[in-house]
Amino acid sequence: MSGAGDLVEAGRLLFAREIVFERGVASLEHLPDADLPEVAFAGRSNVGKSSLINALAGRKALARASVEPGRTRELNFFRVADHLRLVDLPGYGYAKAPKTAIARWTALMRDYLRGRPSLKRVFLLVDARHGVKPNDDEIMAALDAAAVVYQVVLTKIDKLKAGEAPRVIADTQARLAKRPAAHPVVIATSAERGSGIPELRAEIATLANGE
Repeated sequence: MSGAGDLVEAGRLLFAREIVFERGVASLEHLPDADLPEVAFAGRSNVGKSSLINALAGRKALARASVEPGRTRELNFFRVADHLRLVDLPGYGYAKAPKTAIARWTALMRDYLRGRPSLKRVFLLVDARHGVKPNDDEIMAALDAAAVVYQVVLTKIDKLKAGEAPRVIADTQARLAKRPAAHPVVIATSAERGSGIPELRAEIATLANGE
């Protein structure tokens, strides 16, 4: 069994490989072949998905970060060499777009999550300052029903007051305890400061390697 240091190094090596934007998908028939393991990133609008993906990749602009919530309106696929795909899912909960458009890309996201055989895990991003919200609970319930494993990643952990992080992590883990598809470990991150990024890379590397 690999030690923590070995896993962190495996994560570093994985994300040192070439990472490119592969395609944006607006309908399921345009999905890439399910020939590589995939991990998907979901979360409320403006939770910091693009910033987190950029931090994982060690890039400033691999994924487009925007101050406008709801900017991601497709399933965006990023290919990590021939090892893995990262999938940036549309944000939910708020977007400056017509309700019909929001309904369309929300349905696309849910259909992808229910039926993708190569999907290894969903990383559900939650703003550490605000905690789990009702629309996060809705996504968790859908993932539970579909038996898709998900893991909560707290973002913007650096924005908390000193000493608050352990309580927020413990509270989040307690909310997940009775959810059948939830991974028990919560990872706390800051894309700005880089905290938690090595641990998240290590988690993803284990999935890419089929462990």
